[in-house]
Amino acid sequence: MAYPINRMRRLRRSDALRRMVRENSVAVDNLIYPLFVVHGIDVKVEIPSMPGVYHFSTDTLCTEAEHIARLGIPAVLLFGIPAAKDEKGSEAYAPDGIVQRAVRALKKTVPELVVVTDVCLCEYTSHGHCGIVKDGEVVNDETLDLIARTALSHAEAGADIVAPSDMMDGRVGVIRDALDENGFTDVAIMSYAAKFASSFYGPFRDAAGCAPKFGDRSTYQMDPANRREAAREIALDVDEGADIIMVKPALAYLDIISDARASVDVPIAAYNVSGEYCMVKLAAAKGLVDEKRVVVEILTSIRRAGADLIITYHAKDYAAWQRE
Repeated sequence: MAYPINRMRRLRRSDALRRMVRENSVAVDNLIYPLFVVHGIDVKVEIPSMPGVYHFSTDTLCTEAEHIARLGIPAVLLFGIPAAKDEKGSEAYAPDGIVQRAVRALKKTVPELVVVTDVCLCEYTSHGHCGIVKDGEVVNDETLDLIARTALSHAEAGADIVAPSDMMDGRVGVIRDALDENGFTDVAIMSYAAKFASSFYGPFRDAAGCAPKFGDRSTYQMDPANRREAAREIALDVDEGADIIMVKPALAYLDIISDARASVDVPIAAYNVSGEYCMVKLAAAKGLVDEKRVVVEILTSIRRAGADLIITYHAKDYAAWQRE
């Protein structure tokens, strides 16, 4: 019987050999941990739809951030829940808004932690949409001024990176101009460049209280069926000055991440979103999957597709497992 000369199993014979030839791995340095901040004092309340994820007030947020930094996670992504909402999302760009307060507190408490801020209006508007609404339609150009004001207010508070997630056309360029004109040339932009109108956002919308009161977001977020359009969105944001581009969600859009890696040279982030997180948590709670192995496999797949950075609610667990 003839035996093959090329035996692929030779380098799989032991754990050491497999580690030596492993093509992709996930480092804690690749991770960004999302955080939800609310008004109040001594607030730490678990979000019912997101096991292990909490609403924090600024004081408890700082305690959490210290723990995150000790785990070696380099960055957090901040989402704010306002005290009140209105038609134009005023607290999004208020100097004393919840995110602005949180940024100042974090930079004072854990200055080495990279603070990324989500720049959008949906959590702050009474209608739940990501821009100004006129005659039942989210208008693009009038929204841009408020998005730029929001990003600038975050930079003034001390944010290292601003991350526009609204998906309005032209917002990266407008933000870059606003930052540069006001002396914040070193503040980076992480653009939600290819953000799809996904069904995986449900738990997040519960956590942030930002479900739209009418209609949906399909007129500004991307159609999940479109691949070539994503390449155009990414290229436009890079041309407008994005320092990092993001694909959101991650798991159902690994092809988009891979395409982006082949077409642009800027760092690529992928958002392992709330629905993806909760499916793993709930399956693990029922004993249907090995949580640790599934999380490692998911994060590795996102890296393998080409992401440099992964925004994930699994970040703390993963960092702790790396220390075991």
